[in-house]
Amino acid sequence: MANWELRTTENCAGRFYVDSTCITCDTCTGVAPLCFTLTPTHAYVSTQPKNAQEEKQCHDAALSCPVNAIGVHDGN
Repeated sequence: MANWELRTTENCAGRFYVDSTCITCDTCTGVAPLCFTLTPTHAYVSTQPKNAQEEKQCHDAALSCPVNAIGVHDGN
């Protein structure tokens, strides 16, 4: 499960985030290419979802992440 306290600094503000356990597998950018960006060392959320389709893609990316590095922060 992703850890809000370990999120990478590049994540844009919002609910979805990638934490430092990312292994740069590129799964998230394949599932939700408009919201995730890959660097040589990790992925991050570059744009929060803007509609229901992108929201579903981000949830699918989180479910597909092999190391559970993608999280959804509920604000608490």
